[in-house]
Amino acid sequence: MTVKTFTLPDLGEGLTEAELVGWLVQVGDTVAVDQPIAEVETAKSAVEVPCPFAGTVHELHGASGQTLDVGAPLISVDTGDRAGTPAPQGGGPRGGQTYREEERAGVDPAAADDGEGSGSVLIGYGTSAGGPAGRRRRPKRTTPSAEQVAATGAAHDAMASAPRLAPTVISPIVRKLAKDRGVDISTVRGSGPGGLILRRDVAAAATAPAVPIPHETAAPSSAPAAEFPARDPRTGLGVAGRVPVTGVRKVVAQAMARSRAEIPEATVWVDVDATRLVELRAELKAQDPATAPGLMALLARFVLAGLARHPELATRLETREDGSQEIVRFDGVNLGFAAQTDRGLVVPSIRDAHTLSARGLDAELRRLTELARSGKASPAELSGSTFTLNNYGVFGTDGAAAIINHPEVAILGIGRIIDRPWVVGGQLAVRKVTQLSLAFDHRVCDGGTAGGFLRMVADAVENPVSVLADL
Repeated sequence: MTVKTFTLPDLGEGLTEAELVGWLVQVGDTVAVDQPIAEVETAKSAVEVPCPFAGTVHELHGASGQTLDVGAPLISVDTGDRAGTPAPQGGGPRGGQTYREEERAGVDPAAADDGEGSGSVLIGYGTSAGGPAGRRRRPKRTTPSAEQVAATGAAHDAMASAPRLAPTVISPIVRKLAKDRGVDISTVRGSGPGGLILRRDVAAAATAPAVPIPHETAAPSSAPAAEFPARDPRTGLGVAGRVPVTGVRKVVAQAMARSRAEIPEATVWVDVDATRLVELRAELKAQDPATAPGLMALLARFVLAGLARHPELATRLETREDGSQEIVRFDGVNLGFAAQTDRGLVVPSIRDAHTLSARGLDAELRRLTELARSGKASPAELSGSTFTLNNYGVFGTDGAAAIINHPEVAILGIGRIIDRPWVVGGQLAVRKVTQLSLAFDHRVCDGGTAGGFLRMVADAVENPVSVLADL
């Protein structure tokens, strides 16, 4: 027996830990190179971790809900590197090396390389894309014991003569479909090559009674049961439950606390007549609905114009080893925007936003928002911003004193656009009005800079055509 232990890989962007959401395999399962073995959640996103070894799962290090440090043991695999004993190649057709044609058109499964890493990359980590060529061995057929056959059950008698495999599914789309429909993926019988589970198999299982497959070798859960008193001694109220502060919520809490503790922030705000902006957006949409930028993209374009004139608001304040401080200025702007997701508040970053038009910004806003809400955004896409735009108007609120996204030095908030009485040319009229609020680090700039920036953005909102013509 040769047991190899795979440690939690470096997930990039300075992340040092991840929460183990759940295992996709169990002790005794046969896994292939690059087969997803666990789902982990970092402070940035939820990802599936691929295994760099082929073999039989020997030990799972950690239980669901546990936080693991980068470099800590994650899984041990018996690779079967004994004399004359090859490593199992289960887990899907061609050793689980490629996505099936259903999810990735144009890929020739015959071109996949058996027994070597595919080069698939998880941030900061990738399996070997190749190595010294060697003679491949054909896997020996093994006959399970009578006890194993009895444990497997008659529901899957076609599998009784082979080693028990992990659920033969490669595509995250299929896993998500099973999760959304409440289907236990381990009970689904695949109709694809080598028993590969396809979307149609999950759809069929969702409408038919599931036949359970016993997992007699499953590792018992080591997660302790939640214990809390029936009644809180301080308030006298019953305790309904306790929710650990982990993942995104933990990082958000730390960042907000650090921002409040370190940054002497000040806030300025102004009410703005956005009637012409709303009308311009309607005209652009009427001309070409498919490419017309949204209001958020137009506002982002105005913000970038303001930052070009007042770059102090897109800098960073750093403390040196000797205790002195310096302001770091950048050649351009990475524009962050707050996005509410099921996992918490995240800030996707539009890299080199200053080089994009309103339509380009709109495309990036849509792309990054979808990635963030689906949990597929990479750590690089959820960090690195130098200025943040926060549209809290989507929640139906008029204004807010936003907290600066540390280590940035300013954040612009946008309230909802509503009909309000407004004086135009000395006459009272009903106009589309919104509120802009800017929170800024008073160590980096004074009220004159902050006010000048905010007034420039407000003027652009009130007269968008003339401003866009100059951009």
